[in-house]
Amino acid sequence: MRFGGDRDAWDDYFFIAVGGYWHDVATKRRLKAEAVDQLVMSLDAWQQSAQTFDEDAALEYHDAGRLYMQWYIDKVNRIRQGDVGAVLDSPIMASTVGYLRDRLPKDLPELEQLQRCADFFNSEYFAEVPHEWLSARLFASLKSMVRRGAYANRSEARKRLSGVFEDIKHISLPAPYCDAFVMDTPMAVLVRQHLIGLESRYGVRIFSLYNWDEFLAWMDALEAGLSTHHLAGVEAAYPACS
Repeated sequence: MRFGGDRDAWDDYFFIAVGGYWHDVATKRRLKAEAVDQLVMSLDAWQQSAQTFDEDAALEYHDAGRLYMQWYIDKVNRIRQGDVGAVLDSPIMASTVGYLRDRLPKDLPELEQLQRCADFFNSEYFAEVPHEWLSARLFASLKSMVRRGAYANRSEARKRLSGVFEDIKHISLPAPYCDAFVMDTPMAVLVRQHLIGLESRYGVRIFSLYNWDEFLAWMDALEAGLSTHHLAGVEAAYPACS
């Protein structure tokens, strides 16, 4: 496996385990509902906004960079105040700034190190990170759709947008690194818009109920083309299924 060079060049198998959610489920549901309520309240402003798609995407990059810095600063302040829980319950993204600082000269003053990190979050390099690139454009496209009249019924919008934050995160994090990705039809329509073009940019096939027959055909072709080496890997990973 490798973390540098071509993103499609791998030396060995790499497994990612996703554990169950063990925090306060009721609080998570409440915060999710509040986030959707705030989103729906923003639709009127979006509908009247004169910002362009690029300006909306730039705003998403700016907000993302600001949050990375804020999460890190909050975590450091909590640790300095003796809050040992900060290491365990701070957002995992808070560690990003720490990783960046580790690669800066050790003799740089702390404020200058933080400024260098902030400069990175305002750079084109940050904007090209697949997750940030895709997430920013998904939200910018959503705003464009609202300006064109989508989600005019606010009650219906609340239902249709109830999972939009999780959907965008679910798609933007792994999809650029996948051969194929299955999502619900509204999100599939969104990622196919020409200003996003998920399939053409990252080479990932997008499937939903809209093209389910194509997905089944793709799976059949994939199974028919399995190599002996691949089958041996499946048997090693899932012996109970062999």
